[in-house]
Amino acid sequence: MKIKLVVLLILITLSSCKSDPNKQIDEGKITENTYHSDEIAWTMNIPNGWNVTHRSVLNRRSKKGLDIIKESTGLEYDDSELKQLLNFQKNRFNVFQSTSEPFKVEYDGEWEENNASIKVLLYDLYTEKGIKTDTTATKIANIDGLSFHYFTVTLYKPNGDVLLNQRMYGRLINGFDFGVNINYNNEEDKNEMLEAWLNSKFDQY
Repeated sequence: MKIKLVVLLILITLSSCKSDPNKQIDEGKITENTYHSDEIAWTMNIPNGWNVTHRSVLNRRSKKGLDIIKESTGLEYDDSELKQLLNFQKNRFNVFQSTSEPFKVEYDGEWEENNASIKVLLYDLYTEKGIKTDTTATKIANIDGLSFHYFTVTLYKPNGDVLLNQRMYGRLINGFDFGVNINYNNEEDKNEMLEAWLNSKFDQY
């Protein structure tokens, strides 16, 4: 299994970027409130009032995710080819993340099989930490003519209230495993991120 980098975001304190947003990404360019990736041929607007996440936070987030994966599964994950694309947030719990990583398909259905295994891995990681967790069935979303697989993970507080939702989208594009993760704890912020994401443009298709 080729493991995507996954993170227990609730364990990490997040901060926003007040410096040059283009220094916080590995690929693409941010102009005013618009991000464009040449590799993915993807363009998306950043909602007003949201801030690009600082690279120091991205690095801390990646390290925490790698530590959790190793501790829980014993697997060493090489993230040297993982690229941070557009990442922005309003606060600790309402966060938009996107990444890309080369993915060479070795047999039919490999990417779909790997994507399904991520949901199982997330469920196991959270439940091992003692967090009550639900996952939805994987569905298909059409975004600018492209089909994306997506599912939602819901985390609960000890009293049964919802702590956090994570909606994860993925697709193979131009030889890259392209992923978007929308984290939210209220409908208003969820809808702002979803509106921006679902209105993305993929200009070479």
